[in-house]
Amino acid sequence: MRQLRPFVADGTSSPSLPPIADYGLIGDTRTAALVSADGAIDWLCVPRFDGDPLFGRLVGGPQAGTFRLGPAGPSRSSRRRYHPASATLETTWDTDTGRLVLTEGMVAEVTGRLLPTTLLVRRLSAEGGPVDAIVEFDPRLGERRRPPKVRRCGAGLVCQWGSIAVAVQAAPRLPLEPGRLSRVTVAPGRPVTVVLAIASREPLVHVDPDAAWTALLDDERRWRSWSNHIDDDLPQRDAVVRSLLTLRLLTYSPSGAPVAAPTTSLPEQPGGVRDWDYRFAWPRDASIGVGAFLGVGKIDEARLFMAWLLHATRLDRPRLPVLLTLHGKHAPAERQLHDWPGYAHSRPVRFGNAAADQHQLDGYGWVLDAAWLLTRAGQRLYSETWRAMRGFADRVARHWPEPDAGIWEIRGEAAHHVHSKLMAWLALDRALRIAAELGASRRRRRWWQTQRDAIAADVTSRGFSTSKATYTRTYGSDDLDAAVLVLPLLGIEPPDSPRVHGTLDAIGRELGASGPLLYRYLPGHDGLPGTEGAFLPCSFWLVQALAKTGRQAEAAERFAEMLALASPLGLYAEQMDPTSRQHLGNYPQALTHAALVQAALALADAERARRHPTKE
Repeated sequence: MRQLRPFVADGTSSPSLPPIADYGLIGDTRTAALVSADGAIDWLCVPRFDGDPLFGRLVGGPQAGTFRLGPAGPSRSSRRRYHPASATLETTWDTDTGRLVLTEGMVAEVTGRLLPTTLLVRRLSAEGGPVDAIVEFDPRLGERRRPPKVRRCGAGLVCQWGSIAVAVQAAPRLPLEPGRLSRVTVAPGRPVTVVLAIASREPLVHVDPDAAWTALLDDERRWRSWSNHIDDDLPQRDAVVRSLLTLRLLTYSPSGAPVAAPTTSLPEQPGGVRDWDYRFAWPRDASIGVGAFLGVGKIDEARLFMAWLLHATRLDRPRLPVLLTLHGKHAPAERQLHDWPGYAHSRPVRFGNAAADQHQLDGYGWVLDAAWLLTRAGQRLYSETWRAMRGFADRVARHWPEPDAGIWEIRGEAAHHVHSKLMAWLALDRALRIAAELGASRRRRRWWQTQRDAIAADVTSRGFSTSKATYTRTYGSDDLDAAVLVLPLLGIEPPDSPRVHGTLDAIGRELGASGPLLYRYLPGHDGLPGTEGAFLPCSFWLVQALAKTGRQAEAAERFAEMLALASPLGLYAEQMDPTSRQHLGNYPQALTHAALVQAALALADAERARRHPTKE
């Protein structure tokens, strides 16, 4: 029998937590919750992805709060799934007396109706016989894990912390009290619905549980409609749709900013110090997401990001910040929460991210490539957007000879990273392509072209190891970098070039972790103590590169192997332990899901090319 997380008499649960991949994601495109297989929400920040944790047990320990609905006793088995093509999560437990089903989600579309900005709906139902269930509602807000001020309001309960207020209501009525367990018998045909409404600096809207359930069903229909417009011919379409839904859930809809992940400090090495805050927007990662959305015809999502980027970078141009807040501001200074135990005793727990102060050249290439993809798709850039892109290209033309921090945000000395130089080339190449459509002065275009050609000469001579027949991680080094897998996608080298194939083979051989997994660079080569797992986006980049270079069968095999490594709900973290196959790092990771989609698109393109070869 599968024993659920034990509960002790005072209403708190054991500090042990499930594996990272045990969690499911529910969200409303403003914030998101992680729900374990035993029905516990162990992470939810309010009122946004980057807000204070309301339920923070995931990294804050039992005192940081949780919200659990599930069977009161042990279950023989549990199963989980998303309702097809939607964001609604379902967990089923088989018990001695019957089957208990938890159906839950957050309502994304609240405009035009008297609904709170954040509305979490959770319903327990029984099949085959009555099941004793438990509700643990223990909200604790913020770094100090503060309990709320509590008052009764009709049939519900209101919890308040200054400008943050939470209303919880159940039907049928339950004697809910923060920090204490409530027990209820769920009978067939008599579901129990628990609703959480959250307000921040606005009136708190109380929602009848039955009305909230109807709103969730309406939302599910909207998600299905959104998903049904995705191409049926994509390889492994269900996995692609799940990744696209995840990317959409991780996009902050009020601004269009895509959050890298909804969590902070989930470890890249359990028990180690590689614990970072990913609740911000990286223009690089977001630009990769643009390609994923455009590839499946989701134009609005791609344009939403570009609008955010235009707003977010206005105070820094022509410099492109490494990362920004969801509202386009500079990220807060990185600080450590010394009394938070961390997930699996992985400390420190961090709020904020010091990588914001780095110089990373590659981001300009990703952003200008996204702008070119929009242009190529017939989405003409606004004049201000094109002005911003020209400024980015100018900055690359001036600064590409300088060393930078590189894509992996190593907290050490700057270096001449080969991937950064490749992406600088891409920035100027895409600027020239956009200029052919939208115009730019002849002098500027000549300057861009001169600098682009200079980058090509520099990186192909200084960034290639003839002895190893591969492009390297940095100039003068024989180390490899999986980020260089973008090489066949750019155009700086022909896709069938021996240098390209040699690079793919060398990375697959020397950075191979196990099976289809890759390290992003050799472990131990980043100046931090300890080691890390295989970097999941890199495996999908290799699939994309193989498909682009005509190695379709190899690409398809690796793609299938990677899909088999998803969490039970089809989600991916940032990294994976090559031996145990445990997901590591912040979760779910937008970059991994965007790379999965682009790998599928590359396979689809390769298959179309095979069926309809270009006639000479």
